[in-house]
Amino acid sequence: MTDYISPELEEMLKAARKKAMTKSARLRVHVGDNVYPILKLWDGGFALDTENAPHLRGLVDIYDSAKHLMECLIVASAEEEGLMHYEFKRATQAHETAPLDFAADESAPVGLLTKEPLH
Repeated sequence: MTDYISPELEEMLKAARKKAMTKSARLRVHVGDNVYPILKLWDGGFALDTENAPHLRGLVDIYDSAKHLMECLIVASAEEEGLMHYEFKRATQAHETAPLDFAADESAPVGLLTKEPLH
């Protein structure tokens, strides 16, 4: 049995693999008004399809569908196998509420009860 694959078949397999990754990608990177699907995400960065992604640099937002995951400062690092790799210079997790600038008192009341009857 031989391990040889023709160059045409190899290109077709790469294209099919990339198409499957793009189709299943839920993560997106937002750069201004432009949105690009993220094909791979790891602790130090992410990868986009080279056909659709420019050499991004600067502040971007990463979303999982409609949920804002993080705000990142990125730089394009390398291109290999049809993927453009970007590295995080800074990645800050997004929060649903603003951080408090004071220590919350544990014994503080949670609500206000009044003596007036409800109608």
